[in-house]
Amino acid sequence: DLTISILRRLFNLMRVYIAGQIKDTDDYHERFAAAAKMLRLDGWQVYNPAAANLEGMPLKRIMAHVLVQLCECEAVALLPGWSMSAGAQIEYQLAEYLGLDVIELAIAA
Repeated sequence: DLTISILRRLFNLMRVYIAGQIKDTDDYHERFAAAAKMLRLDGWQVYNPAAANLEGMPLKRIMAHVLVQLCECEAVALLPGWSMSAGAQIEYQLAEYLGLDVIELAIAA
């Protein structure tokens, strides 16, 4: 419902999930943090999987945790290069399936 969506945005209740490549990158904390800051300035509540302290956990547990978080969001924000990540591709496919808004971030954040 459009009215509910507008009210959620006005009261900062719109949640966005950041998706992007983490594996095999050294700067993912910085890239995800910069994107989170930018999205918060735009009025979003942000779920940042890079800040979820999941390092060292088995991949199955990580994906089980983050996909539940994605399901609680209204949008997914895709970092540049997201399609090079198998995990981000799964997150994108789930977001599309759920009908979430998709935000393609144009900058390296």
